[in-house]
Amino acid sequence: MRVADFDFDLPEDLIALRPVTPREAAKLLVVRPGEGLADLTVGDLPSLLRAGDALVFNDTRVIPARLDGLREARAEGGGDGHAVAVEATLHKRLGPDRWSAFMRPGKRLKVGDRVRFGTSADRACEGAALDATLVAKAEGGEVELAFDLSGPDLDIAINTRGHMPLPPYIAAKRPEDEQDRADYQTVYAREDGSVAAPTAGLHFTPDLLARLTAAGVSQHFVTLHVGAGTFLPMKVEDTDDHRMHAEYGEVSVQTAAALNAVRAAGGRIVCVGTTSLRLLESAATPEGVIKPWTGETAIFITPGYRFRAADVLMTNFHLPKSTLFMLVSAFSGFETMKAAYAHAVATGYRFYSYGDSSLLFRAD
Repeated sequence: MRVADFDFDLPEDLIALRPVTPREAAKLLVVRPGEGLADLTVGDLPSLLRAGDALVFNDTRVIPARLDGLREARAEGGGDGHAVAVEATLHKRLGPDRWSAFMRPGKRLKVGDRVRFGTSADRACEGAALDATLVAKAEGGEVELAFDLSGPDLDIAINTRGHMPLPPYIAAKRPEDEQDRADYQTVYAREDGSVAAPTAGLHFTPDLLARLTAAGVSQHFVTLHVGAGTFLPMKVEDTDDHRMHAEYGEVSVQTAAALNAVRAAGGRIVCVGTTSLRLLESAATPEGVIKPWTGETAIFITPGYRFRAADVLMTNFHLPKSTLFMLVSAFSGFETMKAAYAHAVATGYRFYSYGDSSLLFRAD
């Protein structure tokens, strides 16, 4: 399909810069293909599910993966002899001391460059320095950084100096602040590794989780570490030409067995977020049996895909011409989702990471 087919008009003022309070007060657009739309709130979720259904959450934890620093001055090889301010967004861990990252300004960086992350005030104690060497460079500003620190010491330094990696459409409007440390994290996050939040899960509160349990809806956890590639625009005209960035995920033996038992008993698997859905679809057999799974997935779901594991999907509203809008169009139907998004725009739903949500039922 043509990428342009997934475009739509989105007024700038519908991009949410802060979440609503409380989290479950966000609006929820319920989409049942062939039956129509319903405007509710996330707090209504227990009444929309059935006893015996299973919610699947992504328990990844967002790390403060955006680092500001200086490329050390160099004059050799045509350098200008000046330090250059740089910004790195860590993308994927490659080893105890290695990260793949997107860096700006990419064109001014060379293999062998030394980068010192953190402000001068941070560096009062050199033992807490966060320095790295650029050891490889790819197209599009993606680089490999070898840090001087390793393992837990590196983790602590990143957590101390890093900023929450707000999506570009928020970061362009306002700076990250301390409130984002709480807002851009699910209440059940526990596995460090993401550089973007699984945003559908941001709507859940301990009270809502308790009400879902009381309604007989079980809760299960998988882990998919979301990479910065989720924000990269598609640069092709045909969906067949696009290649996804790989992301690391895990489905445990216990979770796989529990979800298969839910299905066998007639319950539905309700994925909270496209990350949970993509991981389960990667782990499922063609017959729909979910297997324990560990590894990287680059699954790209477009209309025509046959879903194996997910019956219902809760997800926020996505960018025009994005891979995630393609995914929801595959799940509930292309025309259905075009109509749903037109309704969301017309009625003032808030879009993207801090925005409202939707509950999508699968098209036959």
